[in-house]
Amino acid sequence: MTDVLVLCYHAVSERWPADLSITPQSLREQLRLLLRKGYQPTTFHAAVTRVPAHKTLAVTFDDAFKSVFDVAFPILSELDVPGTVFVPTAFIDSPLSWPGIDHWARSPYAAELGGMSWAELGELADAGWEIGSHTHSHPRLTRLDDGALFAELDQSRNACERELGRPCSSLAYPYGDFDARVVEAARAAGYLAGGTLPSRLYRALPLSWPRAGVYHRDSLRRFRLKTSASVRRVRTQVEGRMR
Repeated sequence: MTDVLVLCYHAVSERWPADLSITPQSLREQLRLLLRKGYQPTTFHAAVTRVPAHKTLAVTFDDAFKSVFDVAFPILSELDVPGTVFVPTAFIDSPLSWPGIDHWARSPYAAELGGMSWAELGELADAGWEIGSHTHSHPRLTRLDDGALFAELDQSRNACERELGRPCSSLAYPYGDFDARVVEAARAAGYLAGGTLPSRLYRALPLSWPRAGVYHRDSLRRFRLKTSASVRRVRTQVEGRMR
């Protein structure tokens, strides 16, 4: 039986106490644990659309925080792990700002909200990373009408392809917010793979692939449970019956 494990990180920082930020030490320790278990790392698109290895790992980062380039990139390079970054294209080379993180702009940690530039994203792509879309402005997609929904998906994909000169066929739904209409809109906009962040596990499909979110509060013990193949398999079976 194959096991495809997709992780979702956000920011990486020594000092930021936000739940969506983890320390460099935690990131290195978590990935080393999975590599020792025999997981073969690849990009998100490859993990969910191709025949995977017996144990496949995809490491994804939502939002394109600059700390991913500055801090996570060297760590993943050291471990020979390619990453996938999902980019909200309205915030290239500028502070990230949307409900849920905007309050940090009024704190001593405001600098942590810095976003990557196209040049930095291009350097990641040259190193074998995948650059995917996180929409244009990071809205809750299920709340948009059909026209606005398609515009968010299409504009961001086109911007990534234009600026990086590479196909952009993967998407992460902001806030993990999606439904059947959103998935069909993503398909119509040209995406082949889509990452979610579900509170309940379900059978994975390429355009609605459940990722395991990793957060500041996750101890190594909690991370072990969250990423355990047997625990995920049981949860998928049990929660699938509950749907």
